[in-house]
Amino acid sequence: MNIAKLEQDLWGAADQLRANSKLTAAEYAMPVLGLIFLRYAYNRFQAVEAALLPLQPLEKRGVNAGKPKPLEKWQFQAQAAMFLPEAARYDHLVGGKGEELLSEKLETAMTLIETEYPELKGALPKVYKPFEQKLLRDLVRKFNSDWLKKADGDVIGKIYEYFLNKFAQTGAQEGGEFFTPPSLVKMIVNVIEPDHGTVFDPACGSMGMAVQTGHFVATHTGKRTVELSIFGQEKADLNTKLGRMNLAVHGLAGEIKQANTFYEDAHQLLGQCDFVMANPPFNVDGVEVAKIETEVGAGKRLPFGLPGTNAKTGAISNANSLWLQYFYSYLNDTGRAGFVMASSASDSGNKDRDIREKLVNTGHVDVMIGIGNKFFYTRSLPCTLWFYDKDKPDDLLDSVLMIDARHVYHVVSARSHVFTEAQLQNLTAIVWLYRGEQKKFLALLARYQADAKAQMQQIAQVLPSLSVVIGAVLQQLQAFVDGVVLDSLPARVEVDATILQVHQQSLQVAQGVWQAWQLKQPDVIALAECDVLKQSEADALKQAHKHLEHLLKTVLTLQGDVEKQLRARAFKHYDNKLASEHKAALLPAPDEADAEPSLRDQAVAALLAVVDNIRQEQWLRQRFPLSLYEDVAGLCKQVSRAEIAANDWSLTPGRYVGVAPLNTEDGDDFAERMRDIHSEIAELNDKAAGLAVLIAQNFEALMMETNG
Repeated sequence: MNIAKLEQDLWGAADQLRANSKLTAAEYAMPVLGLIFLRYAYNRFQAVEAALLPLQPLEKRGVNAGKPKPLEKWQFQAQAAMFLPEAARYDHLVGGKGEELLSEKLETAMTLIETEYPELKGALPKVYKPFEQKLLRDLVRKFNSDWLKKADGDVIGKIYEYFLNKFAQTGAQEGGEFFTPPSLVKMIVNVIEPDHGTVFDPACGSMGMAVQTGHFVATHTGKRTVELSIFGQEKADLNTKLGRMNLAVHGLAGEIKQANTFYEDAHQLLGQCDFVMANPPFNVDGVEVAKIETEVGAGKRLPFGLPGTNAKTGAISNANSLWLQYFYSYLNDTGRAGFVMASSASDSGNKDRDIREKLVNTGHVDVMIGIGNKFFYTRSLPCTLWFYDKDKPDDLLDSVLMIDARHVYHVVSARSHVFTEAQLQNLTAIVWLYRGEQKKFLALLARYQADAKAQMQQIAQVLPSLSVVIGAVLQQLQAFVDGVVLDSLPARVEVDATILQVHQQSLQVAQGVWQAWQLKQPDVIALAECDVLKQSEADALKQAHKHLEHLLKTVLTLQGDVEKQLRARAFKHYDNKLASEHKAALLPAPDEADAEPSLRDQAVAALLAVVDNIRQEQWLRQRFPLSLYEDVAGLCKQVSRAEIAANDWSLTPGRYVGVAPLNTEDGDDFAERMRDIHSEIAELNDKAAGLAVLIAQNFEALMMETNG
């Protein structure tokens, strides 16, 4: 199943509601997210029902004698599922004929669920009447596809997160961001490792931090998420509703209260949290001093004092340093915090500097990570990730790890950057080494190697089949050329057939490269048990990487050239036969969500995965060859408290790590960056071309109107 394609299709259908209504993005976001919520709730309901109903005792009398007794609400709750009244079940919504008012059925379903679950009271959308009924019914049916009926909670949760992401990009927000980009959320969760206890987000938005915490627990610890006590506080009403739905869609329980964190401590969690994480609003001014000055002092929410005030208004001129203290004060004696802040917060002067000095002198500032532009959807400013740890070991109390990740990113578009999963893992690995957690680092290297080897095994199965398919195509093409008077065909046909033969030889070479890889690859799957990778093994890995790059280019070249041959006009008479015999295996899979990848697609995907795994392993090995932490120019540095004091208590990573030397080993990084730049240029060129056409059309219309 191609989830990305499904997400795009669903989003396209949902966006039709906006395009054909007068609602803003913020107004139609909640109703659409409500449909995803209903789909998730019903899928979970059906799964529990199917598992428990056969175990139910049978009815002994009445018209239902011999049938299982109906399940009760508590049985669903025991399985982390919602009990849904019949009118709130998705198949009831899909049923019905003609132009029956689906909007009323949806609003009734939401009301019934809120009645059953008071904690959702007011959170579910009941505003479906403004939508055109046919479009609404089409969307409901889109979410009722055979595949989505079978999708588990993880898949629907991903779709929900995808929609939140898209709504954030369209500006569907109230008073600020409700959606923190997943890259930043994952980075925070990776560093603070929230796997138990009380988790609090005092600027929770749509609760994305809590949801990622649930993912972390499920993936990294194997423990049940019910061991977490999740709390959120949020000023905007829309965001609290989004947050409650988000938790429910992901099968998480939590308590969210609507309150302004500057003035209210709704959960009374001071000094009680194991983990605090947030993406608060940046650079807020106008916070009233009179409402917060009673919270200044030891054991209170502002232990390090008030920031500077505006001389004219008397209000706080910038609230960043308030947030820095709130996050610190909510932690218990062993707690960790991770949060996003404007880059200016790590370098500002006057009273802000004094507050940073007091923070650093606690010894609990753990890690600072500088993030580049374009990670947020509605603003392009850089930011910094801050991390506290009140349980730091004694040998690290006098230092802070600075990581400058401004040059680590993947280009999604000219306006959007993200971290890939591998980049997130590698940045986290630096933190592991700093903390002395060498086994985690070695296990990651071993995983890269194991994944590469597994993918190579898949290629071993695909390449011979691919060779057979291409060989058969070549034989048929050659027979076609030999059986026709060449003068009646374009002269290029014979040349093209020769080119195909050359590429068949290239494939044989590629297969030889793969066999050589199998023989020469250093067996470092058990890397987690050794301390240092020998230089000879490292060199062999680099050489193997080059072979794999060659193999990948060969298969990609085959892809393009063979497709051209099959589409060439000279062979159009053979197209139907090729389609039935070989084309499906050789050419790209059709662009449907459930299409089976072609042999060529499988080979290319596996090769890309192999190359990426080896590239990531090399990236870490080149920088940390002894599997021990060391400062890397331009990337990371362990900075002492004295050095921070000498730099006016600045916590900006770029000030300390220096500049990376030009390194020929980083050719892959350079190539990746060039690809990113070309991608951005291509996108901008496409937009420029579109604008040029639009301008020309408008100009032509204007001239016609003027002449008329």
